[in-house]
This record gives sequence, C-alpha cells and structure tokens, in this order.
Amino acid sequence: MESMLLRLFFPPPLLIKAMSVVCVVSLGKVGLSEVRGKNLQYSKFLNIDEKKSNKKQIQVSSRTGMLIAYTPSFLTGAVSFGLFPNEDLRFLFVKSTLTFHFFKRILEVLFIHRYSGGVDVESLTPITLSYFTSSVFVIYAQHLTQGLPEPAVDLKYPGIVLFLIGIIGNFYHHRLLSKLRSKNDKEYKVPKGGLFDLVICPHYLFEILGILGISLTSQTLYAFSFFIGSTLYLMGRSYATRRWYLSQFKDFPRDVKALVPFEERLLKINVIFIVDGDGNVNVDFLPWRWQNLAGEKLQW
Repeated sequence: MESMLLRLFFPPPLLIKAMSVVCVVSLGKVGLSEVRGKNLQYSKFLNIDEKKSNKKQIQVSSRTGMLIAYTPSFLTGAVSFGLFPNEDLRFLFVKSTLTFHFFKRILEVLFIHRYSGGVDVESLTPITLSYFTSSVFVIYAQHLTQGLPEPAVDLKYPGIVLFLIGIIGNFYHHRLLSKLRSKNDKEYKVPKGGLFDLVICPHYLFEILGILGISLTSQTLYAFSFFIGSTLYLMGRSYATRRWYLSQFKDFPRDVKALVPFEERLLKINVIFIVDGDGNVNVDFLPWRWQNLAGEKLQW
C-alpha cells in the first residue's frame, strides 16, 4: 500500500499527515450530520433547527454570507502567487485552479445566484474556516514538495481536464438554478434541465469533479484528503436535499437520485484494489450495495 501511495503522491511530512486526517474527519462528520438531519443553516435548511429548538439565530443575507465564506480562500490563492513566484509548473497549476475555483464562486454570488434567505452566523463561521484552512494547507503542502522527486505516475494533466469539466458543469447547473425564479420570486421550485432530471444536486457532482481535478493536479496527501472530505460532506448535503424535496413536493419524482446518476447500476459493484509485492496494482470487482445501519438503502 505504501508503495502504491508513493507512486501517486509526494511523501507527506508529519504535519500534513495530521492535517489530512483532521480534514477528512471534520468534513465527514459534517456530512454525517446532514444525513442525520442536523443541517448547516443556509439555503433551504435555514430556520429548521431554530423551529426545533426555539434557539434564536443570528443571520446575515445569503449573498453577504457566501462572500464572507469564499473571499478569504480566494485571497489566499491570489496572495500565494506573490509568496511563491518561482515554483514549478505543477505548483502554478495548483495555485491557478484553487484561486479560480473561489473566484468563480464569488462571481456567481455577485451575478448568477438568486437568493431568498440568509445564513446563520453559527454555520457561516465553520464553513469559512474550513474553506480557508483547506486552501492554506493545499498551497502549503504543495510548497513543501518543491525539490522532491516527482511521483512515478504524473496526474497533473488529467487533473486539469477534470477540473475544467467540473468548473464548466458546475457553472452550467448553477445557471439553470438561477433561471428557476424571477428576481422577486422567493418560492422554491423543482429544478429542470441538464442532469437535474437524473439527480437533484448535479452542481455538487461537478464540484466534486473539480476538487478531484485539483487533487490530481497537486498529488499531495492533503489535497486528496480535501477531495475525500468534500465528497463526504456533499454526499450528506445532497442526501438531505433530496429528502427535503420529497417532503416539500408531492409530485417530486422518486427515481431522481441525490448526487450520482444511475446510482443503482453503479453501486452493484465494489472495486477492490490489490497491490502485489512488486507494487503493481490489480483490480477486482465484487457485488455490493450501499446500506445504512438499519438496512435502508441510501439514495445518493
């Protein structure tokens, strides 16, 4: 296993190993909370916990909240060009993709998204800190690789391709969402078009692809951990979103999945990676279905 990891990733120092674990565990915990119904308080989930607990929420507008969440990470990426001006091509790609990722989000907040609610400050704080610390450590982990031998398998160019697919697909579906409501319309509607006919959160799916692209471009353990953690969170959030739509719209099609199109076919197999003594990777497939502890199949 260690041999395979060294073929794919730069060897991480102890700090990066520790922060990688923190990243996966913290984001995974939030994703599990989403599945259990304890949702971060923004978008359609705002005020749900307030109604349950009678706890008064301190809110800011959604536009202001999202700008607060994304701007520190964008500035982190932008500043990194000045802090590390003479690094290698891979580092340039990582800085560029990460900075553009959050720059695009800021532009969408300002010019694309139509907001109808607010963001609870208690939820906004960990969201902002998570984006910021992840951006800092993606860049710092990349800086620590300078001068090290390249991984045996070079994934930076496939990573760039995946990043572009993710960015374009995410923007396209955000644009479709923005067309659902007029400027003064605050009512939620079932989204249509694109992959919305197959999954309720295709924008999350493409966001995951974009982050995977950054991870492959970077080939550091922390960037990969950020991808895993983000995937766990967005899986939980998409599951909660599908459950919300089912509760709000009686005619919502039950065959629309949460995140992964054709999920029933994809989850019939389990991919097993077997590494032999020479470090070669073999692949095996086994029947498998995703179930929760109660035996209920989860719809992603």
